[in-house]
Amino acid sequence: MTRLRALLWDVDGTLAETERDGHRVAFNQAFEALALPWRWDEARYGELLRITGGRERLLHDMTTRGDAPPTAGEREALARELHALKNRRYGELVREARLPLRGGVRELIDEAEDGGLRLAVATTTSRVNVEALMAVHFGPRWPRRFAAVVCGEDVQAKKPDPEVYRLALAGLGLPPQETVAIEDSPGGVAAACAAEIPVVVPLSAYFRAATIEGAVAIGPGLDERRGWRPGLAGAGAGRVTLADIEGWCAARDTVSQFG
Repeated sequence: MTRLRALLWDVDGTLAETERDGHRVAFNQAFEALALPWRWDEARYGELLRITGGRERLLHDMTTRGDAPPTAGEREALARELHALKNRRYGELVREARLPLRGGVRELIDEAEDGGLRLAVATTTSRVNVEALMAVHFGPRWPRRFAAVVCGEDVQAKKPDPEVYRLALAGLGLPPQETVAIEDSPGGVAAACAAEIPVVVPLSAYFRAATIEGAVAIGPGLDERRGWRPGLAGAGAGRVTLADIEGWCAARDTVSQFG
């Protein structure tokens, strides 16, 4: 069995439920700040998550609105302004509300460090958003805990393109079979699989019913042993551990939450 040497973490939806309770709220506050009558409720934002990237979501949404600017250039300029406003407000929300990490995340990160594994961040969200969340939960020196941090500004193509994971692997200096990605969404799983990285999926709020293929394990959360595919021995109280992840990778069958 190949030794596991690193965990690669997605951020939004994986480390914390930031999409529903952070980014969506901040987008609506940005609309209000510019006196736009647009609002994204939870259902609409869930639909828009099929589009990777906040600015890209704005541009897609504008194609459905009769009151959006008429030209591509005007829409692009408005999307840039809204996205910048959203990112500033998101940072304030994270600091004010201290959006919590998902259950089991901190424990698995601590266990990995104690076991000598390296950690990386592989996300296509904006770096300012990553820094806001990580500083709240891991302190101002959080980058010292992560051997590689790849964000949206570092890539030409966002997930499901595998570029972000290939850059993270290069930063770690490791082959994909010695790492595991922790992801929550179909696009993130597709990106990791295209980089030949095994993927464990604690499904987030917006992707409970999504079709996800190619992961080595799919389940409700890292703080829950019940409900995982493949199932865990002693699936009672407790959390997902490194030993569980290593076992899934050793078996290396890909699974779906539907079959």
